[in-house]
Amino acid sequence: MTAPLVEGATGPWEVVIGLEVHAQVVSNAKLFSGAATAFGAEPNSQVSFVDAAMPGMLPVINRHCVEQAVKTGLALEARINLVSVFDRKNYFYPDLPAGYQISQYKNPIVGTGTIRLDMKDGSTRTIGITRLHLEQDAGKSLHDVAPGASHVDLNRAGVALMEIVSEPDLRSAEEAGAYLKKLRAILRYIGTCDGNMEEGSLRCDANVSVRRPGGALGTRCEIKNVNSIRFLQRAIEYETQRQIELIEGGGTVVQETRLYDANKGETRAMRSKEEAHDYRYFPDPDLMPLRLDPAWVARLKAGVPELPDAKKDRFMAAYGLSAYDAGVLVGDQVAADYFETVAKGRDAKLAANWVMVELFGALNRLGKEIDASPVSAVQLCGLLDLMADGTISGRLAKDVFAAMVETGKDAAIVVEEKGLRQVTDTGAIEAAIDAIMAREAAKVAEYRAGKDKLFGFFVGQVMRAMGGKANPAQLNDLLKHKLAG
Repeated sequence: MTAPLVEGATGPWEVVIGLEVHAQVVSNAKLFSGAATAFGAEPNSQVSFVDAAMPGMLPVINRHCVEQAVKTGLALEARINLVSVFDRKNYFYPDLPAGYQISQYKNPIVGTGTIRLDMKDGSTRTIGITRLHLEQDAGKSLHDVAPGASHVDLNRAGVALMEIVSEPDLRSAEEAGAYLKKLRAILRYIGTCDGNMEEGSLRCDANVSVRRPGGALGTRCEIKNVNSIRFLQRAIEYETQRQIELIEGGGTVVQETRLYDANKGETRAMRSKEEAHDYRYFPDPDLMPLRLDPAWVARLKAGVPELPDAKKDRFMAAYGLSAYDAGVLVGDQVAADYFETVAKGRDAKLAANWVMVELFGALNRLGKEIDASPVSAVQLCGLLDLMADGTISGRLAKDVFAAMVETGKDAAIVVEEKGLRQVTDTGAIEAAIDAIMAREAAKVAEYRAGKDKLFGFFVGQVMRAMGGKANPAQLNDLLKHKLAG
């Protein structure tokens, strides 16, 4: 796949993007203390003396957080570094009590890896992972508590983060969105981050620059703390155009950190971009180098579950699904499990269609995730089984499904309560056909004179007369016979 280009006033440009994703580790305790990590707690109610940087307090590494980072590295097919070092990253910010952040710099816990992207046009892109390192989060400044004052909430201070840094391999906003979506899916599959961007447990910084096709890299700007895939794509698109117009107008891109204003749909300057030397990194004297047992890493590797790429390949091979359908279904582990329950022992393509079209459509209208679906996988199985045994037609099934979404009742109960059982009595169907033909004698004559397209008209009229309950196959056969005269 050739890199997509952006047309400017003076010719084509290539955008170069690298992402830094901060993923909050799923853990009941923080990275270096035993304080809780639950979202939504009262401000400053989950802060230990270590988190508050009280004198004499020493950090103690959380083994579970280390395990989560290693599992993530393995899922990214990355190199696991058996020896890594924690460093102090020095900078001042009101919600950083110690005046430094414990992070990793030259010796991270995870090295190079890859992520495969499946693009909409059927092509694939392999994006390099530069590193994954563990670090502690800062607190949060609150500017809306009291007029004229800012407050600090240290509940997030010390929460474990995995910073996952990509190579500058992305070439469009679409690819960046696909990358973040795929990474979030992997993290959720292995249970190392819940991926909830609304709650801040997954945040993204985008480094964006433009250049002439094949030319030297341009000056990059970093867009900080983007909290949705949609906003990430919009921010990149805006920043790309801003840089192109600036250069074509005779200006120069300044390396800086920028924020994305979702209300205005634009990025704006925040501060000049820091370099590594600005942070004065040095090994944290309170933490020894982290050494991993190769046998322990091997056991973690053996426990990595089936991941999206492997599941997609299996869905295509085992169920005969298209690459697109399989990709949609494996994008969320809950959705993939839901589909497999419905497809077991049934027409897999029909099951996929019902999950992706009817179920996903209903969930979108309700604003719900699939794990809160009003129709369970077992209930959808019941609906498809009623279609298979002829109790209801495909048309009636949609009406039954709508009632199931509204009431949460099983398909069989809805069918009985609403009297939606399909009519297979040929006598009743014939009577309805006869009545319609008598009423529409002129159109019958037109049909018999060669106007075959009227057949659909007669089907619709009979179905309407029978409340949509006529067996479609029987109706078609009987109608053809009677219209033939």
